[in-house]
Amino acid sequence: ARRSLASPVVSGVLCPCGSPQGTAVESGSGGGGGGSAGSCGRSLCEASEQDRRLRTLFQKLDVNRDGALCIHDLAVGLGRLGLHRSELDLRKIVKAGDKDLDGQLDFEEFVHYLQDHEKKLRLVFKSLDKKNDGRIDAQEIVQSLRDLGVKISEQQAEKILKSMDKNGTMTIDWNEWRDYHLLHPVENIPEIILYWKHSTIFDVGENLTVPDEFTVEERQTGMWWRHLVAGGGAGAVSRTCTAPLDRLKVLMQVHASRSNNMCIIGGFTQMIREGGPRSLWRGNGINVLKIAPESAIKFMAYEQIKRFIGTDQEMLRIHERLLAGSLAGAIAQSSIYPMEVLKTRMALRKTGQYSGMLDCAKNILAKEGMAAFYKGYIPNMLGIIPYAGIDLAVYETLKNTWLQRYAVNSADPGVFVLLACGTISSTCGQLASYPLALVRTRMQAQASVEGAPEVTMRGLFKHILKTEGAFGLYRGLAPNFMKVIPAVSISYVVYENLKMTLGVDSR
Repeated sequence: ARRSLASPVVSGVLCPCGSPQGTAVESGSGGGGGGSAGSCGRSLCEASEQDRRLRTLFQKLDVNRDGALCIHDLAVGLGRLGLHRSELDLRKIVKAGDKDLDGQLDFEEFVHYLQDHEKKLRLVFKSLDKKNDGRIDAQEIVQSLRDLGVKISEQQAEKILKSMDKNGTMTIDWNEWRDYHLLHPVENIPEIILYWKHSTIFDVGENLTVPDEFTVEERQTGMWWRHLVAGGGAGAVSRTCTAPLDRLKVLMQVHASRSNNMCIIGGFTQMIREGGPRSLWRGNGINVLKIAPESAIKFMAYEQIKRFIGTDQEMLRIHERLLAGSLAGAIAQSSIYPMEVLKTRMALRKTGQYSGMLDCAKNILAKEGMAAFYKGYIPNMLGIIPYAGIDLAVYETLKNTWLQRYAVNSADPGVFVLLACGTISSTCGQLASYPLALVRTRMQAQASVEGAPEVTMRGLFKHILKTEGAFGLYRGLAPNFMKVIPAVSISYVVYENLKMTLGVDSR
């Protein structure tokens, strides 16, 4: 057998059954003197014995004997015990347990961290143990990752096993799993979900992406709603900062043609000349207001649809996510679609045409009726599938490629990889659905041109192809793509800051 990855002092901190010591269940009359029995059937340590073990470990790690563990103490102390951790891992440990934010762990914080960490490890172990036999093999690791759309070979799974397997059986039991990960930040399947969120984080002005998954822990602790609030705030700031480019895109989609060729500089000049610098933000108010109801409806619909799908997996497979996400997107878009029409009309309005959003809505209702608020609805619904599908497929492909080639000790891709993957996938999704988005915008704007004839989606496609060619379906694409990188970057920075303000752990 190979040398244990953990010192006996470390291995003995938690009971073999995996329950935190001191949570013993009284047994009746057991052999060897009545004591406490846990789920493993063995005698459990008494609370005083647990306290002694924890204090012994704490003292061994407290190199400078000041009653608290700093990063230096952990590096030296764990090194002496045969556990070598990177500085980044040690920072994560201190950050996770440091309740009073003094940059170190006292004994109480240390104990709380270990007990909380053990619960997370147990949760992950259970999610990997598909056969419920108390052991994890290579096939179970491959299957668990495949369920989340992460493809690895059996050889790669065996490498993961070898790093934890003490006795050479090529399977891991709970003790091996716990001993290896004790005093090590959890880098596991839920961690991939934590690190690779992109629907919540990135806002490029179109909320058509498949919603992110949340881990069991995030749902139980209520962190999910904080993520959504942070994402909504980030979207509001991002949309406001890129609103001039968004308005220019709408103007080019509706008014640009072969005879009226609009360029980016000319478009901005025209807007400023007509209504001053403030006119660059026309339509942004309603665009920001619709974030909250759309995100809330989409998330609730997604969770309900997941239940209807009835999968036994805690996390959905890729095709199930696409189905649930597309349906949730359709429900959310249907609910707030009148706001989409208002946004287009407000962006296209001339100076003094409407006094505000309510005045615009009243005018549309009085002159065109309720049906006007659903113009362009069909191309909008049809655009959800290519946008969400391609965005998800490209993002998952990029994620898998990075995880297979570059993920060594962590599923954390870092800021730049995450931004690059989010930008590329969003761009591909927009490119695929752009013709439908253009037709939708023209149909929404149709009544703003007085006396314009009613046209159908099919008729408008034919008209554009006949008069402008295929290029006509991509009018306004340049400003649309120009706003992707700043939108993604701004939303990420604001999201991270709001997350800290709301008390969400940054893993």
